[in-house]
Amino acid sequence: MQLVRQNEKSGRRQTSYRVAAAALAACALASGCAAGGDGGSAQPAPGQQPLQAPPARALDAYAGKLKAERARLVAAAKRWDLAKPPLTAPEPPARKPHIAPRKGFEVDDQRELGLPPVFTTIPTKQKIVFLTIDDGAEKDPEFLRMMSDLKIPYTAFLSDYLAKDDYGYFKKMQRAGVSLNNHTLHHPYLPGLSYEGQKREICGMQDVIEKRYGKRPTLFRPPYGNYNQATLKAAKSCGVKYAPIWNAEVFVDRLDYREWDRNIHPGDIILTHFRGREDWKGTMPDMIRTFMKYVTDKGYAVARLEDYL
Repeated sequence: MQLVRQNEKSGRRQTSYRVAAAALAACALASGCAAGGDGGSAQPAPGQQPLQAPPARALDAYAGKLKAERARLVAAAKRWDLAKPPLTAPEPPARKPHIAPRKGFEVDDQRELGLPPVFTTIPTKQKIVFLTIDDGAEKDPEFLRMMSDLKIPYTAFLSDYLAKDDYGYFKKMQRAGVSLNNHTLHHPYLPGLSYEGQKREICGMQDVIEKRYGKRPTLFRPPYGNYNQATLKAAKSCGVKYAPIWNAEVFVDRLDYREWDRNIHPGDIILTHFRGREDWKGTMPDMIRTFMKYVTDKGYAVARLEDYL
């Protein structure tokens, strides 16, 4: 009987030791109880702060990174003569919005033939717009530096007859993360061409971009925003999935609008061109200053179009 009681006491002691050890281990993992790694002391040495738990340290590091990036943007805005730094776009949605043709912009048998949709706005309630730049005439190195410094996303639509005198300029753009897309070989009025003529213009530009930049685009913008069923059939035949046009256009001194309210809206696609002093009363950086002041004052951020497709 005495031996039984001793065994029971020994078992209870071993169980207590196991529970205590588990509690100490959990404490150390969850909240850094072994402060300073001093062999298990619960109290920090004089003048020392206890270590934070890993999640708290990660949050502090992330907050510090955001603060540093914001300070960098403020400094960059000052360098480029912007009164305010660009607003940061929210993270793009994991589930992309459904893109349908804008009402009134469909062609015959659009759905039945599965033709690329023509649209002017991305469905979203967030205060974001998308900057797109057409043709490739002006090749201003200051523009590349400005956009990289300010981290303003944009999408390019190139025409070969203008881009071909300096493919390297657009290669630099691509290396900075800009998507290079199709705006035809020679920028013609497409509905005035036969189906085969349109196909040569669109698919020919697909070939040029693939050869020069390594990837066939899935985005195509018809010159002047003009198209017909043959345009979209030709585009589809060479791998195009979307045909975005625009809801507003920015110049060096103003914006023009498609909508009656003369305003921008969440998800609007904004058009501009690669132009300089020969065509405008200013440079491409001047145009970006006009654009960024307008959208920032209205509380909009600039997002990357491809992230929503």
